[in-house]
Amino acid sequence: MGARIAIIGAGIGGLAAAALLAARGCSVTVIEKARHPGGKARQLAVDGAAIDAGPTVFTLRDVFEDIFRECGAELADHVSIRRAEVLARHAWDSERQLDLFADPARSEEAIGDFAGAAAAAGFRAFRAEAARIHGILDRPMLRGSKLAWPPALMWRIGLWRVGDLLAIRPYESLWKVLGEHFADQRLRQLFARYSTYCGSSPFATPATLMLIAHVESQGVWLIDGGMSALADALMRLAQRHGARFRFGTAAALLETRMGRVSGVALADGDHVEADAVIANADPAALAAGRFGPVAGMAVSSHAPRKRSLSAMVWLAHAKTGGFPLQRHNVLFSPDYPREFADIRGGQPPHDPSVYVCAQDRDEGAGHCAGRERLQIIVNAPANGDSHAYTDREKDQCTEAMTRSLRRCGLELEPGFPHMLLTPNAFESFLPSTGGAIYGRASHGWAASFLRQGTRTAIPGLYCAGGSTHPGAGVPMAALSGRLATQAVLHDLASMQRSHPVAMAGGMSTRSATAAVTD
Repeated sequence: MGARIAIIGAGIGGLAAAALLAARGCSVTVIEKARHPGGKARQLAVDGAAIDAGPTVFTLRDVFEDIFRECGAELADHVSIRRAEVLARHAWDSERQLDLFADPARSEEAIGDFAGAAAAAGFRAFRAEAARIHGILDRPMLRGSKLAWPPALMWRIGLWRVGDLLAIRPYESLWKVLGEHFADQRLRQLFARYSTYCGSSPFATPATLMLIAHVESQGVWLIDGGMSALADALMRLAQRHGARFRFGTAAALLETRMGRVSGVALADGDHVEADAVIANADPAALAAGRFGPVAGMAVSSHAPRKRSLSAMVWLAHAKTGGFPLQRHNVLFSPDYPREFADIRGGQPPHDPSVYVCAQDRDEGAGHCAGRERLQIIVNAPANGDSHAYTDREKDQCTEAMTRSLRRCGLELEPGFPHMLLTPNAFESFLPSTGGAIYGRASHGWAASFLRQGTRTAIPGLYCAGGSTHPGAGVPMAALSGRLATQAVLHDLASMQRSHPVAMAGGMSTRSATAAVTD
């Protein structure tokens, strides 16, 4: 029997780690409070329709192809996946739309038709800069272990490459640098939106995040069954190698012995012995003591003002009219600075930009004859633990959202069936976060260095998930699971080569508020 590994949370990071560790002969037990895998990658029923309630944009397919191959399988044999030719459709009013395409030449032509030759040239320069930033950081930082401070990054990319360190533009805001490429404020707004992929404001994030646009330009993929189908495939891959899943019960307490992790106590009274534990949970839950007081000392906490964005999310089953929806659509507000000022002031935007995922739309499809499944997102403050949204506020947010849709020509049927998830709902789902969906905000040049890394202050306890290094998003969560796997295997091998040494410590005590997050 191999090393015993307990994984708290069956989100994408936990699932990736479970599959990789089980394939290497470890005895893996995954503990998940929900009755299904996926974490944020889940579906909820509205009007009899199962609607994706979590991430919908799938990029970096190679991350998952590598995971499946390392486990002796092929991604394409487990999920039905195809490339999207249209990355997203964008609009600012009802007159015109602007599509970005998988083919960058088509995107450049579309931008030229939309805003002129200078805008097309700006797009070419932007693409080149975004690609260079991605090339500098992909292996050393995005796919590598967390770095503690910029000198470590210089060492990893090569001490002589000072030009590369400056080229990632960490000390300038994304919004400022986009102004160098795009005089048309609509295009500046379009590419600034990528900062919200990690729950941050384009006015406070470093221009380094231009790399997200490059990642998306390399391919957006459509998965039959949505992201939850990917989660199911990862679970089956892990089970194929012997991983066990304990659904419907929460991890209540991290157990330690001789100063090192020894297992997990479950809310149902059972125990899982472990040589290592991976917490696929938001580090804020650990820091708040939701897995016991000893676990609370494993990671550092951050102030509420450092949280990423939360969201108002409508899961709708509705008839639509007017706007010709693609799978992914963004309908922009006329005043982007005010939108983020509203959020900074602690309230959802009065006049918001709106993301619409039309989950039944395939490319080339016209209007749906009947109701279709929609996920509609408006950014909101992460105040779900300090402000209770009233029915009146929810109605006001719904009206603001539909007003933004109408401005761009999209009509929803009156009284459309829907479920509204507020920051309160996300706080319940992600305890101790205020509903921050992406962990810590990527604000300021040092944000990436301050994000929680794989290892913690407690030997044998590791972190994974979209709130840890390398960051938010489905592929980043999977990469965090890979990094956790590498750290666990390395550390356990080091222990086997070393003589055991008694360490101070003991059994932690049960937390009255224990819960697990994805």
